[in-house]
Amino acid sequence: MGGSVRSRGGRHAYAVLSVLAAGALMLSGCSKGGSDAGDNKKQDQENAKRQQASIKFGGTADSTGPAAAVPGAKSGGTMEVLQRDSYAHLDPAQIYVSDEGSLATLIHRGLTGYKSTNDKGSGHEVVGDLATDSGTTTDGGKTWKYTLKDGIKFSDGSAITSADFRQTYERLFASFIDQGPTYLQQWLADTTGADYRKLLPDGPYKGKHLPDSVLETPDSKTIIFHFKTAHPDLPYALAMAGYAVVSKKGDTKQKYDKDPLTTGPYKIQSFKSGKSMVLVKNTNWDPNTDPIRHQYVDQFNFTFNQQFETSTKALLADSGADQTGVSFNNQVDAGNLSNVLNDPKLKSRTVAGYQPYVGQMNINMNHIKDKTVREAIAYALPITPFIRAYGGNDAMEVAGGLISPTVSGYDATFDPWGKKKNPAGDPAKAKALLKKAGKLNMKLTFGYINTPEGQQYSTAMAAGLKKAGFNVQRQEIPAETYYDQIGKVDNNYDIYHTAWGADWPSSSTVIPPLYDGRVIADGSPNYSHVNDPKVNADIDAANKITDPAKAAAAWEKIDQYLVKDVVNAVPTAYYKQVQIAGSKVGGLVYDDVIGGIDPRRLYIK
Repeated sequence: MGGSVRSRGGRHAYAVLSVLAAGALMLSGCSKGGSDAGDNKKQDQENAKRQQASIKFGGTADSTGPAAAVPGAKSGGTMEVLQRDSYAHLDPAQIYVSDEGSLATLIHRGLTGYKSTNDKGSGHEVVGDLATDSGTTTDGGKTWKYTLKDGIKFSDGSAITSADFRQTYERLFASFIDQGPTYLQQWLADTTGADYRKLLPDGPYKGKHLPDSVLETPDSKTIIFHFKTAHPDLPYALAMAGYAVVSKKGDTKQKYDKDPLTTGPYKIQSFKSGKSMVLVKNTNWDPNTDPIRHQYVDQFNFTFNQQFETSTKALLADSGADQTGVSFNNQVDAGNLSNVLNDPKLKSRTVAGYQPYVGQMNINMNHIKDKTVREAIAYALPITPFIRAYGGNDAMEVAGGLISPTVSGYDATFDPWGKKKNPAGDPAKAKALLKKAGKLNMKLTFGYINTPEGQQYSTAMAAGLKKAGFNVQRQEIPAETYYDQIGKVDNNYDIYHTAWGADWPSSSTVIPPLYDGRVIADGSPNYSHVNDPKVNADIDAANKITDPAKAAAAWEKIDQYLVKDVVNAVPTAYYKQVQIAGSKVGGLVYDDVIGGIDPRRLYIK
C-alpha cells in the first residue's frame, strides 16, 4: 500500500527510506479533494478533514452493486501501464506492498472493501464486497458475522462459498505464507508476534482446521469470526488485499503466487516476471455484485523496469501508445516535478495526493529522561532541511502530529512546536529551555541514514540543534542495516528519523505498534522506547471503541498527548506524491486510501 513505496507491515518505513534513498520521491498535495495538483493549503486541510469524517462502515444498501458510473466513462480499448517494479506476489495472502495492492484492486476481492463516495478520491466508506454488508457485531467486536452475496464466482466460473473463505483464512497460518499482513491471524489466535502459527501450524493442508469456536462456517453463505478480545476494526482489516478470497479447489499452495484465480473485473492472461503482464476482462465478474469496481478498459498491458524518469518522459511526450498510458505507482521524477506542476496544459492529466507515511525524529527515551531537554530538541529541530532533501514542498508537507492526513483522527490545526509556521525551528526558545535544565552543551548523538539525502538533512538539522546549545555528534548508519540498528532497545543513538504508514485509515495501525510500551523489544517499531502508563491504558480503551468517528477522536487525543506532553518524537513531514498519465486516459483520480491512482475508475477517452 501507500504509493510507489514497496513497504510492508504497518508499511514499515525502512522500505520508505530505502526507496527514498534510491532517489524515489514520495509526492503530492491532496489539494482539491486529493485529486487536482496544486498548492491551496486551506483547501488541502479542509479536504483532508472532510475525507476522514466520511469513512464509515456501510450496510446492505451501500454494499449493493453496480458501482456508480464514472462521469464520461466509456468501454473499450487497451491501456498501457508503465511500472518500475515487477510483481513478486500475486497470491492475495502474500500481498502487502503498495504496488501489488494497486494491482489487487483489479483482480482480487474480499469480504469488505473501500467504496468511493465522491469522484475526487477523497471520500470513502467500508462496504461489503463479496459480503452483503461490512459486517455485523452485537458484542462490541468480539463476534463478527458475514453473509456472502448471491452469484459471486472465481474467474474459472466456480461459485465462491464459505468453504473458500475458510481455506483463505486457514492457509494464512502455513509457513509458506510469510509476506502478507498478520492482523487476522493474531486476532484469531489471541496472540502477538509469530506465535499465531501455533494455532494451525500446517494450515489446512494436513486435514486440521480452525475450531468453530474461532472460525465458524455453518452453511455455504455464512462466515462468523469469534475473537477472545474485541476487534472493532475488523471491517478495515478484511478490506486489505492480504485477506482477499483464495479458491479452495484451485489452491496450488506456493504455485498460487504466480497464477491465482481472480475474482475482480480482470484476470491474468500472461505474466512474465520482470518483463510484462497482460490483464483481460474476467467474464465471470458480475458488476451487480460489486459496488466498488468498474470494467471499462478491455485490456491492460504492463511493462516493468520503467524507472520514474523513463515513465515520466514517456507520458509527457504523449505519443502513440503512451497517449493511453499510465503508471499505477510510478511518480513524477524529481527532475521533472516542478515543470509538470507549473505547466497548466498538464493539469488535466496530473493528479496528486498524500501518502499514508508520517516522518518523525525519534528521541530515545532511555537516554534522554529530562522532559525539558526533549522540549528543547522539539523547538530547536529545523524541519526545512529534511523536506528540502527529499524534493521540497511538492514532495512533503510539514507535519504537526503523528497521524497522517489520510487517516481518521488527523487534525490539521495541531502544531504544538510551531513547525508549520516556523519550519526552521526556534533555537532561542530551545536554548532557554536547555539552560533551565542545566544542560547547555549537552552531547546529542544523531544517528542518520548514510544516503545522499540522509547526509544532507542530518548536517543541516545538526547545525540547527547546535545553535540551540547542543553538542551534536552525527553518526552514520548504513542504509541496509539502518532499521536493524535503531530498532535495538539498547542502541547508541539519542535521536534518529523514521517514517510509518497506516495499514488502513485508522490510527489503530499507527499508535499501538509505535507507542505501546508493552511491545518494546529488539525489532519493535516503538523506536523512541516510550512506555507511558497513560498511553498504554488509553490504547486499550481506544481499541475497544466500535464507532469509527469516536475511535478517531480517541486516537487523536493520544497523538496530541504523545507529541505535546510525552515529547518522545518530533513530527517532521507528511509524505506526498504526484502522478501523470497520457492525454487519452480518463477517470484519472488520486485515491487517498490506495495512496496513488485509482485503477478501478480508468477508461480510455
